[in-house]
Amino acid sequence: MELIEAMTPWHWLALAGALFIMEVLMPAAFFLWIGIAATVTGLLLLLVDISAEARLLIFSTLSIVSIVLSRLYLKRHPSKAGSFALSRRGEQYIGRTFTLVKPIENGVGKAQVEDSLWRVVGEDMPEGTRVTVTGIRGSSLVVENAG
Repeated sequence: MELIEAMTPWHWLALAGALFIMEVLMPAAFFLWIGIAATVTGLLLLLVDISAEARLLIFSTLSIVSIVLSRLYLKRHPSKAGSFALSRRGEQYIGRTFTLVKPIENGVGKAQVEDSLWRVVGEDMPEGTRVTVTGIRGSSLVVENAG
């Protein structure tokens, strides 16, 4: 408790700065909320003299409340960033049209997709046919004639 008593508002703000730096270096959306709690505690100390117990209570309460509220918010408003993860890269091609570079025979062929060849599945079609991607099956693009 002596450490908390010895902390001036500037110590709290320095702690907040260190927590913000940690958030930048190790992004987890966790240190940010504790840093905000330390900032509020430090700013409050600039305005009012508060006992060590109250400082600790304010800091810990603000930390817990801010973390819980952020988790609830993120649960209700999930991030759309990264929705095309590497393991689901083919989903970004649904609705796009490409050209067969190898005919679809017995349900399997190849299409030029940007700078790479992709395995495609669908009804048999000759080389050069324009096809539209309608879905994903495993690591293959499901296509139909764009005709």
